[in-house]
Order: sequence, then structure tokens, then C-alpha cells
Amino acid sequence: LIGVSTMLARSMQRLGRTGSRLMSGAPGSEKIAMVGSGNFGSALVRILGANAKRHAVFDDEVRMYVYEEMIDGKPLTEIINTTHENVKYLKGAKFTPNVRAVPDLAEAVKGATMVCFCLPHQFLKPLMPIIKASVAPGAKCLSAIKGIDFDDKGVVLISDLLRDGLNADVSVLMGANVANDMASDQFCETTIGYKDEKNGELFRLAFDAPALKVGTVKDTVGVELCGALKNIVAIGAGYSDGLGYGGNTKAALIRIGLKEMIKFCKMFYPNAGIDDNTFLESCGVADLITTCFGGRNRKCAEAYAKANKTKSLEQIETEILAGQKLQGTLTAKEVNHILKMKGLEHEFPFFTTVYKISYEDAPFSALTETPY
Repeated sequence: LIGVSTMLARSMQRLGRTGSRLMSGAPGSEKIAMVGSGNFGSALVRILGANAKRHAVFDDEVRMYVYEEMIDGKPLTEIINTTHENVKYLKGAKFTPNVRAVPDLAEAVKGATMVCFCLPHQFLKPLMPIIKASVAPGAKCLSAIKGIDFDDKGVVLISDLLRDGLNADVSVLMGANVANDMASDQFCETTIGYKDEKNGELFRLAFDAPALKVGTVKDTVGVELCGALKNIVAIGAGYSDGLGYGGNTKAALIRIGLKEMIKFCKMFYPNAGIDDNTFLESCGVADLITTCFGGRNRKCAEAYAKANKTKSLEQIETEILAGQKLQGTLTAKEVNHILKMKGLEHEFPFFTTVYKISYEDAPFSALTETPY
């Protein structure tokens, strides 16, 4: 009887790994690739690697496209594949051995059915033809890219660039996810916005983990805009810190910034089905809070304010970020371009002030003297 009980228990364990998720696809049918290997991308890949081994629907191997560079005389991809660690962008955090760093983009995404993106959005467009030619037919995508683009008509979402360029369904992942905290498996949450519910569930399965609770909402636009716009607010919060202001001032700026985030979303995407509850998800107020108290945008903005513009933003980016890119100031510039184009700068005084301090001759005192 003991032997029968043991066999039954083992059978149930196998069913727990496969049976409950068979509706998502045949075992090993979903092949995951990550385009991007920076700080946040590496933190996400740690989770993808572990979950690929945990859930039978996923192929065991997770490939990560890495822009090749030399570290102490060795290729970064070789170091990652040997030590299972991205020693440049996420030092001290180990990948599972099934994560493979690949310097050739076409090879990295070859045959992939689920392609995740986490890289500075200004580098995305030239990569898409290669990706489209290499992924599996019908591949689905997820963007963890925090930024926006624009054309002569106005705002262009990164997810729309991917949809148009790859002819694919695109979900988005945004949340209160400072990569270095994630690397030490501190509990956090994130939000996946989806259009196709089945694909949203597959990506939830790929990212949900004991230390990362994934919520899902059918609102890609709201989730994505929150992830981009909060970086502008974080620049303002960093300026506040650099000027020596306390918690009251920062709290006021966060509140003002959140109001402008919501207003921007509703004004530019009135018919996109943006749900007010999205702003209460991890991608909304939670991400805004953590970004205004930690993260690269706040840190660099604080340094810029302390230097009183004697150093350029580019200098500070180079000194502090060690190869990473500052997102908030670029987003402020892109948003301001759109606001100027539409004659709407006066409708968004906080966004406009952050831009003018960052790129024009507005003094830091404008942060608290501008009527909001």
C-alpha cells in the first residue's frame, strides 16, 4: 500500500506540472526569448528561466539577446553562459542554467513563440525586421519597455510599434519593480496588460513567481502609459531631493504628477478603454511611489540638481548608470514635443516644468513656484 501511495503521489506531482496547464498548449510548445539584457531585463530573465523549468508548457531553454561587449577581455555572453550571471548589469544575481545569452539577434529569437522586450525604446525600430523574419509564425510579444514615441500626429505607443512592425499581439508589463530589489527576491508586484486573454494568461504564467505577484488587466494602453509617464514624475522627485526638500514637498509633487498622468491618458486616448482601476494597480500608483523613492531616474535627477546644472544630464548618466540609459528626461522631451505640437503645455504645467528645467533655462525653483 505504501508503494501504491508513493506512485500515486508522484503521478499527482507530474499532473500538477502538466495537467492543470495543458489548455495553454502542449508540453514544451512555448519557446521564450528576451530581447534586452540590461538591469531590468536581466531581473526578468531570472524569473523566466525558473518558470520555464517549472511549467511544462514552456520549452526549457530561454534565450536572451545580449549586445556583445568585452568585460575584462572576455565577451559578456561568454561570461553570462559560464557564470550564469550578468556581471555588468545585475551583478551578484544568478540565472538558472537554462538561460542562454546569445549575441546574434536572429539566433536569439529563432523559433520563439513568446518574445519579451526590455531595452531602451530608441534602439527598437532597427531590430524589428530581423525579429519578424526569425520568430515562429504567430508569435506573441510582451513589452516591458518604459517610454513612448511620437510621429507627426502625436503619441505612438511602443506596443503599437511592435504590433505594426511584427504583426503580432502585444501585451505589456509594468509595475513597481526596481531591478536590484527583484534580484535579491524581495517580494513585489507587477501588472500585465493584455488584449488577448489567452496570451495574457500565458505571460502571467511565465512571470508569476513566489517573489513576484503578477496581476492582469485588459488595458494595455493604461498600463503602458503609466509605465512611461511616471518616469517624468520621478525626475521631478529627484530634483526635489537634490534641492534638499523633505517628504511633504515630494508627496505634493507625486500627487500633482499622478493627476497629470491620468489627465494625459484620458486626453490622448479617450476611446482606448482605459480603466480608472488601472491607476491603482502595481503599474500605477505603486510604480510611481517606488520610482520616486528609488531607481535610476530619481537618482540621476538628484545628482543634476545638486550639481546645479554644472554637469550635463549626459555626463551624469555616464557617471552613475554605467551603460544604462536615463529614461525620464527622454520621455519628458517626447511628451513636451507632443504638448507643443497640440498647444497643450499649459494643460500640463508639471510635465512642462520638468522638461524646461531639464532642457531649457528654467531654474530649479520653478519646481515649487509654478502654479499647478
